[in-house]
Amino acid sequence: MTLYIDGDAFPNLLKPIVHKAIEKRKIKTYVVANKKINIGNSSHIEYLIVESKENEADDKIVAMLLENDLVITADIPLANRCLEKNAFAIDHRGTAYTQDNIKHYLAMRNLMQEIRDSGEMTKGPAAFTVKDAQKFANSLNNFLQQHYKI
Repeated sequence: MTLYIDGDAFPNLLKPIVHKAIEKRKIKTYVVANKKINIGNSSHIEYLIVESKENEADDKIVAMLLENDLVITADIPLANRCLEKNAFAIDHRGTAYTQDNIKHYLAMRNLMQEIRDSGEMTKGPAAFTVKDAQKFANSLNNFLQQHYKI
């Protein structure tokens, strides 16, 4: 299993959590972003900087992704593309995207985009908190216990 991190909007609170998991389990990891993102020094982490074109990081991740790999992303369309390749995806708040829930998340995302495009003001996501980071840590740990053997 390889871990991919969609680094463009990766919360700082998650960096030490992910770094610790990578080091503990020696997980091959790619951090893909359109600018330098540093989650820590490790021989297991490779940083890939892509052009600033729309979806460039997403396309790079999907091109490299293999079945049963894990992607950490808040990008719902990217999560859907991962699932289509029989890989796994979790978001920054610990939600595991699955075949059972991805269509719901895509529909909600598209609905909110339509509302914003119509000129309606909508609230963005809630601020990222320590509680969110803890939920993510638990979700990542549970996933790795089930799917990644040292």
